[in-house]
Amino acid sequence: MASPDGRVDILMVEDNPNDEELTLHELRKYHLANTVQVVRDGQEALEYIFCTGRYADRDVNEHPHVILLDIKLPFIDGLEVLRRVKQDPRTRTIPVVMLTSSREERDLIESYRLGVNSYIVKPVDFDQFKESARALGMYWLLYNRPPKAA
Repeated sequence: MASPDGRVDILMVEDNPNDEELTLHELRKYHLANTVQVVRDGQEALEYIFCTGRYADRDVNEHPHVILLDIKLPFIDGLEVLRRVKQDPRTRTIPVVMLTSSREERDLIESYRLGVNSYIVKPVDFDQFKESARALGMYWLLYNRPPKAA
């Protein structure tokens, strides 16, 4: 949920409710999920990021600190979302973490070619998944220092 001032720390683009809940649970557990916006498909992600459609009232200059992006999404896939984010000068500096179940080498290569900042394969094991979510939040929200968006 966005903060009262509209700021969002994490934009999570995830269509699997179980993965969403597990990730949010672990981020909350370590107090890293104060301001998370969850969208469920690639079209909604682009509307949110670029302030169009149902998010037309949002300020385009209020970028999330990090985008957690799944590859396999309804309507528009994660690779296309990544492509559009990294092509636009207003959003290209937003760190994007591909958090996906895809172990396909071509997805990994294409993600980095398009400018992803990190590629993490979702562990199938529950404890591994919890640790991945915790480490992800700690790094991207507490340690990493991105430049201000243009």
